[in-house]
Amino acid sequence: MGAFGVRRFLLGMVSCSFFLAVNSLYSPSDDVIELTPTNFHKEVIHSDSLWLVEFYAPWCGHCQRLTPEWKKAATALKGIVKVGAVDADKHNSLGGQYGVRGFPTIKIFGANKNRPEDYQGGRTSDAIVDAALSAVRSMVKDRLSGRGGGQSYGKQSSRESGGSGKKDVIDLTDDTFDKNVLNSEDVWLVEFYAPWCGHCKNLEPEWAAAATEVKEQTKGKVKLAAVDATVNQMLASRYGIRGFPTIKVFQKGEEPVDYEGGRTKSDIVARALDLFSDNAPPPELLEIINEDVLKQTCDAHQLCIISVLPHILDTGAAGRNSYLEVMLKLADKYKKKMWGWLWTEAGAQSDLENSFGIGGFGYPAMAAVNARKMKFALLKGSFSEQGINEFLRELSVGRGSTAPVGGGAFPKVNTVEPWDGKDGELPVEEDIDLSDVDLDDWDTQKDEL
Repeated sequence: MGAFGVRRFLLGMVSCSFFLAVNSLYSPSDDVIELTPTNFHKEVIHSDSLWLVEFYAPWCGHCQRLTPEWKKAATALKGIVKVGAVDADKHNSLGGQYGVRGFPTIKIFGANKNRPEDYQGGRTSDAIVDAALSAVRSMVKDRLSGRGGGQSYGKQSSRESGGSGKKDVIDLTDDTFDKNVLNSEDVWLVEFYAPWCGHCKNLEPEWAAAATEVKEQTKGKVKLAAVDATVNQMLASRYGIRGFPTIKVFQKGEEPVDYEGGRTKSDIVARALDLFSDNAPPPELLEIINEDVLKQTCDAHQLCIISVLPHILDTGAAGRNSYLEVMLKLADKYKKKMWGWLWTEAGAQSDLENSFGIGGFGYPAMAAVNARKMKFALLKGSFSEQGINEFLRELSVGRGSTAPVGGGAFPKVNTVEPWDGKDGELPVEEDIDLSDVDLDDWDTQKDEL
């Protein structure tokens, strides 16, 4: 063979080796089952069998050396233990879901498929078979003792068992995600987790407690959800989930962003309320025209901010609107507090005024009322943007003196006509008809006096 022929032969050998290196280490004729994101859930997670799964990279020398031993073990365990392999270089999202950081990584998927164990034994076929049989023996003993039996075994956390601790966390799947999240007007905080992940388990009670508080404070406008990324692999792949837990914020019309805040309940709630206030319209400012307006507003909010404005004859429409504008400005500033905002005209609800100790003077006035405790605080400063802001800021941090509402309950509320937005008019005086008065008689009486 000439020099040129030798060169072609060597190049062919290199090309062949390269071709083999970048392709799967296993073929359909092997007893090793090739696993991908498409079939992993069906084959492994839904299986009652024990699985040994190797996560490998075709270019990895250690993986290449393990390949013949892995094939021998698969043949020996056929019909007893399932042996699979994942090209984690090609399917890195699947490897990432199980914390694969190096190659080869071997995991044992036993009775609880959501909590695989790391295989730490030798890399020979004998060692692999011994570990597999030991794991099978352990799983069978657990079944005999009633502690296990298939896929549902070992689900201890409230997240997995559907316990009451997560009642306000919404479980999402590949099938339900788009309909619930992407088509929603609400804000969603979505946690992508793995059941075996320790950090996810630590987060779970904080996430559940935060979900309940956020639901209450935002009236369901901000939702907390969870996705098992080991099961819902389409979602995990779509959003590039590489570690657990990963939390993303979804708002309609915007690209999802990573949540970078703390992992305590208070951290999560604070971020959720910020998102809510950024997207929520300012609260309504309602006139107290009947009992329903007062009760429904105050019962639905932690605090009710009630202003008693001067009579329309004292301010005119322009003066009243200036007061209302100040209130609307402050309502918008404090909208994340989810307070109710009400107003009434001086004298229109005199019993209500008296219950706050206002009663007939000092208008405009403002009271912040906690309807659950039937306590209130009065604005002592000026009825101005600065004065009201200082008053509300003190309330927001739990400061300020309070007093019980007079009588311990809201008094009777009068039904009145709502303000029409116009200046007030003085009552029309009645004309006196003097046509039938005899002026001569009046003059005679005057002379007598």
